[in-house]
Amino acid sequence: MTNFEANNISLINTTTDTVTFTVPVGNYPSEVAATSDGSKAYVTNGGDKTVSVINTTTDTVTFTVPVGNYPNGIVVTPDGSKVYNTNYADNTVSVIDTATNTVTTTVPVGNGPVGIGVIPNRSKVYVTNNIGNTVSN
Repeated sequence: MTNFEANNISLINTTTDTVTFTVPVGNYPSEVAATSDGSKAYVTNGGDKTVSVINTTTDTVTFTVPVGNYPNGIVVTPDGSKVYNTNYADNTVSVIDTATNTVTTTVPVGNGPVGIGVIPNRSKVYVTNNIGNTVSN
């Protein structure tokens, strides 16, 4: 769970519904996505134009990836090789290579991209554009 004003995320024990730990991340975190094996989590930080990479074994940020302006939505491909995040103020999507923790490309989309999803076979990524009331793929 992201804690927008506290600049951290909370780890929640789903058996007891209690916060077990918090992890400091960048400014104004908004969304979290995890790899299918649960080894890493990625957090968009809207206040500093970054994505935090968290090692879920140690519950620490291991890398911070610079992305576009006001990153919001985020998704990890099923094989864990790429992360896609929407950049609301730039009308773009950043594509992060998880092996190098670098942005490999930036794709223009519609106005105000927020939500993002990936088809399981990685054939398409869909982006909801809040201002444009459209979907990009």
